[in-house]
Amino acid sequence: MFCPECGESEGELIEGICKKCFLKKFKIFNIPKEIRVTVCPHCNAKYSEGKWIDSNIDETEIIYRALEGAIEVDSIVENEEIILGIDQIRGTIAESVVEAKANVFGEEIDQIEKVDVRLINNPCPNCSKKNSGYYESVIQLRADKRDLTHDELKSADIIISKNLNSFFKKDKLAYLSQKDKLKEGIDYYIGSLKSAKKLSLAIKEELGGIIKESPRLISEDKSTGKGLYRVWISLRLPIFKRHDFIKYNNKIAQVQSFDGKKIMATDLNTNEKIAILWKNYDSIEFLKEKEEINNTTIISKSPTKLQILDPETYDVVDIDINKNINEKYDNCNIDEEISVVKINGILYTV
Repeated sequence: MFCPECGESEGELIEGICKKCFLKKFKIFNIPKEIRVTVCPHCNAKYSEGKWIDSNIDETEIIYRALEGAIEVDSIVENEEIILGIDQIRGTIAESVVEAKANVFGEEIDQIEKVDVRLINNPCPNCSKKNSGYYESVIQLRADKRDLTHDELKSADIIISKNLNSFFKKDKLAYLSQKDKLKEGIDYYIGSLKSAKKLSLAIKEELGGIIKESPRLISEDKSTGKGLYRVWISLRLPIFKRHDFIKYNNKIAQVQSFDGKKIMATDLNTNEKIAILWKNYDSIEFLKEKEEINNTTIISKSPTKLQILDPETYDVVDIDINKNINEKYDNCNIDEEISVVKINGILYTV
C-alpha cells in the first residue's frame, strides 16, 4: 500500500497516510484562537462555570490560567512539554503564544500557536456591593457613662483593620464600608454580619464590655417574600478601666484585668482574687479611677500595723498588716513611700 498524498509505499499507514504525512498534519494540542475571560476589575476574580473564583490574583496569572485551561492535548502524545508566553498586552487583549514539543510514534515534533486572551471586565457581586456602600451590620462602640479614651479608639481601629484583612480570605464581604465618629462613640459599618459578630467579640476580648444585638427590617426580598434585615451590634465598654476601683458583693476591689469572659479584681481588704462574669456587670458599683491613687510615707511599723499619714488630711492612720496590707509591703520600712487610695473615708494600700 502506498500513501495517497506523497506516494510513499514503505511503512504502515496511519489514518490512511504514511507516518511522515500524518506528522506534518498532526497537532500536539488544540486551542481556540481567542479566549474570552470575564474578570472583576476590582478584585480580579474570574467568572467560570456560573460562579466567581480565584480572586486577588494578578492579571498575568489570569491570562496564563486561561491558556492552560483551554489547551487540549491529543491522547496519543507522549512526553509533551508546553511553554506559555505573553508577547504583549494591548488594553484588554493579551497577545499570547503557546509552544509545545512532544513524542508521537517515536518522532519528536513541535507546534506553535498564537492566541489572543480577551479580558472582559465585569464587577463581581461582592465588589458591586462594596462599591455601592452595602453593609449587613453596624458595630456601635460606646462606653458606659463616660467617653471612649484615645487608647480604646486606637485599639478598636487596629482590631477592626487586622481582623478584616484576615477574614477577607474566606468572606469577601469582610470590609469596612463606613466609619462614623459620633459624640457618644463610634460606628463601624461592616459588609458581612458574620464578620461583624467576630469583630465585636475580638474587641470585647481586648476591651471588655457587654454585647447586644438589634435586628432591623430594612426591606423585603420580592422573590422570596422574606424580610431583609440589618443587625446593629451594641458593644458597651465598662464604666471602669483596668486598675480602677469597684464594689461587688459588698467587697471593695481593684480591677486587675478583663477579657471577653470575665473581670479579675483584687479584694482590698483580704487581697483575695475575685472573678466576675460580664453577665453580672450591672451588679458592679464604680468607686474611683486609678488616677486617684496617692503616695504617702510610713512613719511607724509594728508586727501587726503600719502607721501612715493620710495624704489629704495628714492625720496619722493605722493599717492592719495582716488584713489590709498588700504582700508587696510586708517588708517595707519606716520613711518609705506607699501607695494608697481613700474610699468612703477608709485608706487602702494598693
